Amino acid sequence: MTATPNSFSTLALSPSMLANLDSLGYHEMTPIQAKSLPVILDRRDLIAQAKTGSGKTAAFGIGILQRLNPTWFAIQALVICPTRELADQVSNELRRLARFADNTKILTLCGGAPMRPQIASLEHGAHIIVGTPGRLRDHIGRGSIDLSTVQTLVLDEADRMVDMGFYEEISGIVSACPTRRQTLLFSATYPDDIRKSSAPFLRDPTEITVEAQHDDNRIEQRFYEVGYDDRNDAVGRLLNNYKPASALAFCNTKIHCRELADELRAQGFSAMALYGELEQRERDEILVLFANGSCSVLVATDVAARGLDIQSLEMVINVDVSKDTEVHIHRVGRTGRGAARGLALSLCAPNEKKWVKLIEDYQHGPVSWFDLADLEVAPGPALEAPMVTLLIMGGKKDKLRPGDLLGALTGDAGLTKEQVGKINVFEFMTYVALDRRIAKKAFAKLEGGNIKGRNFKMRFI
Repeated sequence: MTATPNSFSTLALSPSMLANLDSLGYHEMTPIQAKSLPVILDRRDLIAQAKTGSGKTAAFGIGILQRLNPTWFAIQALVICPTRELADQVSNELRRLARFADNTKILTLCGGAPMRPQIASLEHGAHIIVGTPGRLRDHIGRGSIDLSTVQTLVLDEADRMVDMGFYEEISGIVSACPTRRQTLLFSATYPDDIRKSSAPFLRDPTEITVEAQHDDNRIEQRFYEVGYDDRNDAVGRLLNNYKPASALAFCNTKIHCRELADELRAQGFSAMALYGELEQRERDEILVLFANGSCSVLVATDVAARGLDIQSLEMVINVDVSKDTEVHIHRVGRTGRGAARGLALSLCAPNEKKWVKLIEDYQHGPVSWFDLADLEVAPGPALEAPMVTLLIMGGKKDKLRPGDLLGALTGDAGLTKEQVGKINVFEFMTYVALDRRIAKKAFAKLEGGNIKGRNFKMRFI
């Protein structure tokens, strides 16, 4: 294959890494990778401003793995993420990138999971740690983690970690790392307060920015003026008109999130609310249901939606206009990922016009206004999720694997592979997405049979 200026082969990477990147479908560098990788491979500190979905995980992952010595069993890289979801995502991506290197151990340390197994894993050693600030500080406090060998420190989505009140924890974690290290800071936005607070962590950093604008050919933005009290009703009308398979609706407050999700459910939509104060188990469950097609509309606050990686999201609805233009750009960028086309709809009350003006200034052009009265609300039932989720009270602790469940469903329960969706196996429970039309029949057959020679309690959620 002929090398282009943006080919990974133009970088000083090992042949085995290049072969793995090729097998993973990484042929051309994204803009953030092309700008940041030369700096990262040169072992300089970096501040990179880029939105989610830009390919930043592969950028710092390639840098970490190129430098890593698998025969030295010590923590050589630390990645700090704001949420458990993002940490899991980053760990999975790093494992894929590390396939070429034997025996590279990557460990995820997040809150909401038992402490003891994490301590046991740390005693066996790891090369790369990916974790959330609170849990990492807990381990430092207990003396169960040694960060004195860290060569590369990554602060991922630094703006959100500061927004979520993690600055003190991050500062404590950074001080447990060696002063002679490489620090890479990635942030969707980079306001002055974060510039000032992160300055002590970095040494003469190179700054790069990847344009946060979205390609109008891929993401269409439409604005609708609406009375302040009519916005929840307007969301239902938009959903009934466009009928997306999945939609993410952003509200500025958790109270509005709950209210809107309740109203949408009352109208017959499959909707759930995601906001900051949920317990980790509830949060995990909601994200599983949304990602596996059992929930069609996720109503979320900005902080709660960080770290979400829903690949095929047809529509974003801004129920409230964000006062922060970069947050608006970030929301819109959730749809139209990869080669897919996306639609971003924004509802605007009269008193929010000033925030829309800031968006127009940022985008260097007017937004497109549409009239709610022109929407065609097709008759028929509301947007019902195509899948339902079966919760099985058994998981990794019971040695359950996705293949076991797929076997039981396509064997004893008589389903086709197409009727079974995502299977998520957690420590103590498993979530299985089933085609809504055959779910009850499958449940009856599965409940009467067994999985791996055992009977497990199960219910729909």
